[in-house]
Parts: sequence; structure tokens; C-alpha cells
Amino acid sequence: MKLVTAVIKPFKLDEVKVALQGVGVTGMTVTQARGFGRTGGHIEIYRGKEYEFDFVDKIRVEITCTDEHVEEVIDAIVNAARTDTVGDGMAWVSDVEHVIRIRTNERGPEAL
Repeated sequence: MKLVTAVIKPFKLDEVKVALQGVGVTGMTVTQARGFGRTGGHIEIYRGKEYEFDFVDKIRVEITCTDEHVEEVIDAIVNAARTDTVGDGMAWVSDVEHVIRIRTNERGPEAL
């Protein structure tokens, strides 16, 4: 099993959700995040004064899936989240040793 984690632009969340549902994802965890990448932060001008924002608002999406579904989950996220502009985000995959559904005590792939 794998944990697919993606950090995306907030306004792309609905598109990513629909794309993931389209490939059979039945659950995900979404959290608000702040961070910066290669570009650092950004500067905005408000009432004539410059303000530097070191951290940019992002959304972190986490999906646990079987090894067989990893590529289609990643493709769904990347295709739905891409704007072809700086700050589109990043996705990565981690190994998951155990999954337990708390309510039913199901374990392994059956818990997904």
C-alpha cells in the first residue's frame, strides 16, 4: 500500500477531488498548509505599501491506495492540479506498512 501526498493550489481542490473520484478514490484527507518552494514567497502591494509573504497558502491532499492504483491516482492529481504556472505544487508517494479501519478493525487493503 502507498500514501500519495500532494500539495496543490487551493482553487484546484474541487477539480482534484472530481478527478480522484473518477479513478475510484473513495476517501482522502485534506488539510490547509502554508509553505514555499523554489520561488520563495511573493510580494504584494496594498495601499501603496509592499508586503512580503514568505509562505503561500496551499492545500495538502493525502490518499492511501493499493500499489496497483498509485499511477492512476498520481495522474489524476497532476492532470487536475496543473495550471502550467509557478507554484502548481508537488506530489510524492510513501510506503504504508499497515492500515486499520478503526470502526470495523479491518486491516490491510480491505480497510481502504
